[in-house]
Amino acid sequence: MPLYQRTKHFRVYASNLVPGMLQTAEYATGLLRSITDFQGTPDDVADAVQARLNRSRVVHEGDHRFGLLLEETVLYYRVCDDVAMSGQLRYLLEIMSRPNVSLGIIPFTARRTMWPLEAFYAFDDRQVAVETLTAEVNITAPGEIHTYLKAFAKLSPIAVHGADARACIARALESVR
Repeated sequence: MPLYQRTKHFRVYASNLVPGMLQTAEYATGLLRSITDFQGTPDDVADAVQARLNRSRVVHEGDHRFGLLLEETVLYYRVCDDVAMSGQLRYLLEIMSRPNVSLGIIPFTARRTMWPLEAFYAFDDRQVAVETLTAEVNITAPGEIHTYLKAFAKLSPIAVHGADARACIARALESVR
């Protein structure tokens, strides 16, 4: 929580899942349940979902800014049931209208000037968290942070925003019904 609360500018690139800070409880439950089952860890899904929702309050509180880039594939990966997926996609449509949120979708058909990467979260210019199958890697070396911010800057122009991003999400929502 302290890292999220003190970060003013979040930059998030998501290649495989809706970022945690934008997940609905139902989507997070489906995802975390599958992770728990795969890893064979104790079932603390309800607590983990609540912790995720608590962290995500920063989207609605304070003076935080969010630049988020999602690969269009993220809108189609079913890590939860159809009802939860529909709710998640509707929530993305809702959250992108917030003045502190810039949500871009990198279309399937985009001409790539930067290849798809692992998902990462940049917290201001101080830290980058990279998600792997078994761990979260926290990067604090300035040169490495710069490389991730450079990648975010290269990915940004190939994303669509506004009405075009809404259209991508609407198409994905239509596929769930």
